[in-house]
Amino acid sequence: MQTRNKFLDDMSQLFTNALGVAQGARTEAETAMRGMIDRWLAERDLATREEIDALREMVLKSRAETEALAARVAALEAAASPAAPAAPKRARSAAAKG
Repeated sequence: MQTRNKFLDDMSQLFTNALGVAQGARTEAETAMRGMIDRWLAERDLATREEIDALREMVLKSRAETEALAARVAALEAAASPAAPAAPKRARSAAAKG
């Protein structure tokens, strides 16, 4: 037959409580450290990960728009290139007549 030992029960309860207190202290220390780091970073005016990600998205969008505009300009220049030599000839011929 197994009996409960009061001493072992008390020690078990003591260790359980001590672990709970240690866990609470750990959580509190982590929160305090995270707050100190956040304040330190805010004082240094450093960019956050979210700000960097947002800026990256803006750059990628801008690059895509620039490439699209460059392609459009190239297409317009290609379409205008046969007409481009004719325009200066008319300007020269008008100047020669005058």
